[in-house]
Amino acid sequence: MKRCLPLLLVLLLPALANAQRVGLVLSGGGAKGIAHIGVLKALEENSIPVDYVVGTSMGGIISGCYAAGMSPDQIEAMILSDQFMGWVNGNPEQGYNYFYHQHDITPSFLKVNLGLDSTFNFQFNSSLARDVSLNFALTERTAQASAIAGNNFDRLFVPLRVVAADIFTQTEVILKKGSLSDALRATQTVPFFYTPIRVDGKYLFDGGIYNNFPVDVAQVEFNPDVVIGVNVSSKVFEGYPYKDDDKLISKSLLYMLMDKTDPRKIDEHGVFIQPNLNGFTAFDFARAKSLIDSGYRQTLRQLEEIKGKIARRVPCDTVAAKRNAFNDKNPPMLFDGLVFKSYNSKRRKYIRRLFNMRLGEERLYPYSDVKRGYFRLVAEDFFSNAHPTILYDSTRRTFSLQLSRRPQHNFQVDFGGVIASRDISNVFVGLNFYHFSNTLQHYYLSFQTGSFYKSGVAKVRIDFPTPLFLEPYVGFDSWDYFENNDLFEEFSRNHPTVLTRINRKIGFNLGVPVHEQFRGSLHIESFNNDDRYINGDSFISTDTLDDLHIRGFKTGFNFSASSLNRKQYASQGKAYSLTGDYFQVSATHTPGNTSILSRESKQRHNWFRIRGSAEQFFRLSRTFTLGYAAEGVFSNQPFFQNYFGTIINTPAFTPLQDSRTLVLQNFRSPNYVAAGGRAVLALHPKIDYRLEGYVFKPFDYLEENARQEAHISRDIESIFLAAATSIVYHAPIGPISLSLNYYDDDENQLGALFHIGFLLYNKHSLE
Repeated sequence: MKRCLPLLLVLLLPALANAQRVGLVLSGGGAKGIAHIGVLKALEENSIPVDYVVGTSMGGIISGCYAAGMSPDQIEAMILSDQFMGWVNGNPEQGYNYFYHQHDITPSFLKVNLGLDSTFNFQFNSSLARDVSLNFALTERTAQASAIAGNNFDRLFVPLRVVAADIFTQTEVILKKGSLSDALRATQTVPFFYTPIRVDGKYLFDGGIYNNFPVDVAQVEFNPDVVIGVNVSSKVFEGYPYKDDDKLISKSLLYMLMDKTDPRKIDEHGVFIQPNLNGFTAFDFARAKSLIDSGYRQTLRQLEEIKGKIARRVPCDTVAAKRNAFNDKNPPMLFDGLVFKSYNSKRRKYIRRLFNMRLGEERLYPYSDVKRGYFRLVAEDFFSNAHPTILYDSTRRTFSLQLSRRPQHNFQVDFGGVIASRDISNVFVGLNFYHFSNTLQHYYLSFQTGSFYKSGVAKVRIDFPTPLFLEPYVGFDSWDYFENNDLFEEFSRNHPTVLTRINRKIGFNLGVPVHEQFRGSLHIESFNNDDRYINGDSFISTDTLDDLHIRGFKTGFNFSASSLNRKQYASQGKAYSLTGDYFQVSATHTPGNTSILSRESKQRHNWFRIRGSAEQFFRLSRTFTLGYAAEGVFSNQPFFQNYFGTIINTPAFTPLQDSRTLVLQNFRSPNYVAAGGRAVLALHPKIDYRLEGYVFKPFDYLEENARQEAHISRDIESIFLAAATSIVYHAPIGPISLSLNYYDDDENQLGALFHIGFLLYNKHSLE
């Protein structure tokens, strides 16, 4: 019998190898979890089987995509796409940017969401990231796999377990059934960053809080013969790091929220893989390719160890055939309607109108219509708390989109401002309150204050489900161009202008969507303005200023659209605008002692104006983008009492970031065309080098005659240039920029500017 035992073992080895089951465990680690894709690629390419997969946080996302039938190459392509960075940054996908709901651009960089209940108690909603694109991306990419598996994670392409956290009972939660997209969304809900969602009635958070390396989950749930554990998270120390504690204190929140990864969880039969991710952070999503390569290379380094412990092989073709057979079962994405959770009847009716659906209507909707309806809904901040889940009805063989209402944030505070090397710094605060009752009402109040610019705006936007909006508003703006101290004054050639402007206005807008990307609006506005200035270049303290008081109204239309990726210093997207206005004003001029006029005079004017603009960027590579900008103005605007009063109220071309802080007389005309080019080189995912240049051609070049009046010069070959070169860091608090700007203008020719934050101002009524 003893002689037969070796022979028996030899005969059983192939059977034992064939029976060998492999579990793959993927840890959390934020963006560093992208390295898991490289591990999956290396394993498949070398015929190493994966029979079960368990993941937490970002490891859960990659595990879920793999279990849903996506190949490592498909997951890599998804992560490297522009769409993925849009999900991370909270931007809608290209073609789903519903401009109709976008509000006026402000210099805010931080939004604090608060819940205000009927007893006027505030509740802080502590989510910093906008997740509307990410939520839909997860559900649309996993809905068919969930349908095939009947919401049973054991019946996916590869059996799956996802780890989440219940912070109220301080326990881990192992997700093994239900909506796959909800499980993936739950496991990466980092506290204070993403708003949590309910799974089986509980709010769940990032699984890494209590189990960042769920080897034990794989062992208990699947009992595999071999566990391959991949850790990409930062190490949590066995003992206190006395030598490095000063350096590590800035990451204290990360360590507090992250369970310790212990390689000893894997026994001697398993494999522990830790890619070399030194120099990477949990937020380096833009370095995805390098992260994938790190995981791939580390797996290849350990390939002999892996092969030594896993005798079984499954060729790539076999895995691909199994994956194709699984995906061939995907049911067609046809929808029979919407399902609501925690929405009252009024909101359900409003939402159905946005989706172009009617209650009780027996028809099927294509997936594209449902996706457009979702992004149409969440484009409005009030509905951005709607969490989407695509459900499958196996009886009807149709899908439905479930919208779950998460904690409401009906009160929002915006903070912003700018710090600059010139005296144009300011502070911005905006207050938003939302109320819903058949219509959606957005009450808005903002203040901006600084030595150069001050403003106050109050408005109410009322959205009807038609869709149509009505927006009454009142505003006040003040500019002081004389306050122009410059940190770089020895280098710059920007001269202060003795000019203060006050713009008071009241009016309303009436707007409708035009197709999917454009917004059309009609407006009427009454304004009451004061311009105080001197005539000429020299000024002494005893001089008195001219006062040009303009009051009147304007009415007109606007068609516009924008998909630019940033408020300022954009590098992707496009924007178009066409505005037509009719003005009727009365102008009262009171001369100062620099005027040759001695008496007050009054004028009445009316005129038409058309202004059109377009800009677009073309991405030539991952790091280089070219763009253009073009603008034209055509009007029959008349002259006011003197030259300077005319030129400051004449349409201006403002191509650079500081153009609106200067009075560029050579870049103003009642009729002009202008165009330019922009080149953007990405030195780093957050750092751009920009070079831009523009040509301005006025058809009516205004000059001052001997009587201080404006007249059209026919003698000058009037073409003017503007250019800028700059380095821009796109920080969470807005752009941090150092630029050198050139204008073909005698008073403001060359200037250096450093600023932190957005240089954005409200428009003057006559702009």
